[in-house]
Amino acid sequence: MRILVTNDDGIHAPGLAVAEKIARALSDDVWVVAPETEQSGASHSLTLSQPLRLRKIEDKRFALTGTPTDCVMMAVADILKDRKPDLVLSGVNRGSNIADDVTYSGTIAGAMEGTALGIPSIAMSQAYGFEEGYALRWQCAEVRGPEVIRRLVEIGWPESQENSPQEVLMNVNFPDCEPEDVKGIEITEQGKRDMQTAVMDRRVDLRGNPYYWIGFKRVRSDPRKGTDLRAIYEKRISITPLHLNLTEFKVLQRLKTQMETTLPLREGRKI
Repeated sequence: MRILVTNDDGIHAPGLAVAEKIARALSDDVWVVAPETEQSGASHSLTLSQPLRLRKIEDKRFALTGTPTDCVMMAVADILKDRKPDLVLSGVNRGSNIADDVTYSGTIAGAMEGTALGIPSIAMSQAYGFEEGYALRWQCAEVRGPEVIRRLVEIGWPESQENSPQEVLMNVNFPDCEPEDVKGIEITEQGKRDMQTAVMDRRVDLRGNPYYWIGFKRVRSDPRKGTDLRAIYEKRISITPLHLNLTEFKVLQRLKTQMETTLPLREGRKI
């Protein structure tokens, strides 16, 4: 099995080394293409206004001046054009990617791009800050990761419809605890954060000019059972299948019923 590893924290990130160890526990054919610099919060963005520069670090290991999406595209279209990967692993991210995080995350985007290219893809993140001390317990993902990824690969992904790409990616979050303290695996749905916890921290530089940091207050909530948030709170590994197709079909059907008409639209009517 050929595995492509990428991330959004950059080529030197400790979580990338963890992802490589997980990959090597499953295969000897592991390739790494990761951003030259940190791309956290890049989401599913492409680099279109400037050229990409690829740096070969060693055999099967590359750094790219671009986003996680760029990295997966470069790997599949150029570096591994002779034979595309059988699996894409994106991460392991420094911090969880749960609830609303998935729309911002470059880690999720790496797996999204693999999925869009028809490759089974998994995003992996290591939660921290849920317990005292804010320690990053990478060993949780490192020890528990291979068994989780192996099992997901064995179960397999939904069969794609004819002439349509793969549409489901797996979002795996490891809890903020030691490997032996993990209380199990839970298949979850995407939760919802209280976005009122967002903070725009205004500061002033030495020349008197303001600048800002975007951040979030760390507020403990009481999320619904069955969500990724609740699983991580309760020290379980969260696995959430995510769909690339963002269409809301219930609303689509309602709009079809109430909006579609053969009559001309009435112009000039104010709402």
